Parts: sequence; C-alpha cells; structure tokens
Amino acid sequence: MNKTELIQSIAEETGFSRKNVEIAMNAAIARITKALAEEEKVQIVGFGAFETKTRAERMGRNPKTGEDIPIPATKVPVFKAGKALKEAVDK
Repeated sequence: MNKTELIQSIAEETGFSRKNVEIAMNAAIARITKALAEEEKVQIVGFGAFETKTRAERMGRNPKTGEDIPIPATKVPVFKAGKALKEAVDK
C-alpha cells in the first residue's frame, strides 16, 4: 500500500474527505520528521516508537577498485514496533 492508497483507505473508513486526510497525514509526517531531526523520540502507544540512532564509522570497500574507504558516522531513523502492533501482525 502506498501513501495515496492509504489516504484513500482512511478517507473511506472515516468519512473524512481525501483532502483533509492528506493534510493531516502530511502534517503528522512533517512533525515526526522534525522531531527526529531534533533527536526527539516519537512514541505512539500501541503502534511503536520512532527514534534516531548513530551508526558508527566503519570501513567499506570501493567495489570498482577494491580500495578500502572510511564510511563516516551518521544518524539514521529507526522504528521499533509496539507490543500491540507485533501481536496484530503475528495473528
């Protein structure tokens, strides 16, 4: 399911217009993105938590030349599923 299909599905389920659902979804995604950029954790009870982790610097290999190259440390977003989501998926 892509974003457009998700918006359509939510609109049908709730009776809200697709436009209003899209506005709300875009606002939620933007706020989660902003919080993660500010290194805040976003926890949605029953669903899961979004947070950032620091991936350590490591050595990689240039596939073209075989030369070892350093890959710098970076922050990456991660999602941890909540208990209710895990149980719903497991059924």
